Amino acid sequence: MTCRELADFILDYVEGTLARHERERFDYHLSLCVNCRHYLAAYQTTVDLGRRVFDDENKSAGEAGVPDDLINAILSARQR
Repeated sequence: MTCRELADFILDYVEGTLARHERERFDYHLSLCVNCRHYLAAYQTTVDLGRRVFDDENKSAGEAGVPDDLINAILSARQR
């Protein structure tokens, strides 16, 4: 599996819906590639933060634990 293929399969991997054979290839690639391990960790953090934001609709993003830098980056990008 290449880094690009890993990126293509990452959602299925995180959700646990990746076929066994593909999951084995994914895990093997992760065992060899530190960059993809970092990418997976960042991806999982992003998904977790997104879920926490929507866990309680009455919470602001900051109260839900979303870093201020991320909130500011998103707001800045929306203004462009």
